[in-house]
Amino acid sequence: MLAGELGPVPGSRRVTVAFTTAQAARHDGRRGGYRNEVLSLRVGRAVGSCAVEPGALPPGTAESCAGAEVATLLAHPLLPVRVAALDAHLLDVRPHIPAHGAEPVTIPAGSSLDRSRARARAVVDLVEVRPGGTVLVVGVVNSVLAELRSRGLGCLPCDLKGGTTEWGEPVATDALDEVGRCDAVLASGMTLGNGTFDPLRRSALEHGKPLVMFAQTGSAVLPRLLGAGVTAVCAEPYPFFWLDGGPGAVHRYRHRTDGGGTP
Repeated sequence: MLAGELGPVPGSRRVTVAFTTAQAARHDGRRGGYRNEVLSLRVGRAVGSCAVEPGALPPGTAESCAGAEVATLLAHPLLPVRVAALDAHLLDVRPHIPAHGAEPVTIPAGSSLDRSRARARAVVDLVEVRPGGTVLVVGVVNSVLAELRSRGLGCLPCDLKGGTTEWGEPVATDALDEVGRCDAVLASGMTLGNGTFDPLRRSALEHGKPLVMFAQTGSAVLPRLLGAGVTAVCAEPYPFFWLDGGPGAVHRYRHRTDGGGTP
């Protein structure tokens, strides 16, 4: 991006608004709940985001980003700040529109669980594995696991936090140990913000496994990696499905090539 290969370079563009979103969720009918925290930066018309573990950001992080130049934040010592700044700039210069390869999918209005399930269907549509196959899911989302199973697919749940799924299944903590056992990898964009994405991308390439990303974190970053180890992306920029009950959209990308094989 700094070399101008992905559109206009940041130059002296600045972050006009910086904020964090923290939430706790427990859907009706679900045994457990979860928490989220997201750092978001606004550049021009776009909001770029990076999820973090709750409480992981030092106090004052958002305040220090407001008014800062994008180019400066791309060298910030905190990876989530770098990712959010990159995401915001790319989303402003390359928005999620069909001309840039995006396929919009409406997430209808509804309850938090209804919208979670609708998002899961949009994500799982990108996983091209025949019934009976196995999908490594990195970043456990119970609606995604349920949707995969409804299509006759086995799941290998993996998350740095470990624990168990809604159905009491153990959750692995090292995705690289599991890549060889699956037919495809389905990973959260949060891997981009915690430093685990690139090892996962390399491992999927080495094993010849398709890598599908569902991305609230880095929704504008990951589509740029199609054909470089990423097979498909379901991009979900801020505001996310869990923030309100009205209709919204996600944007799906698939790796395609022209006659010369160029992404």
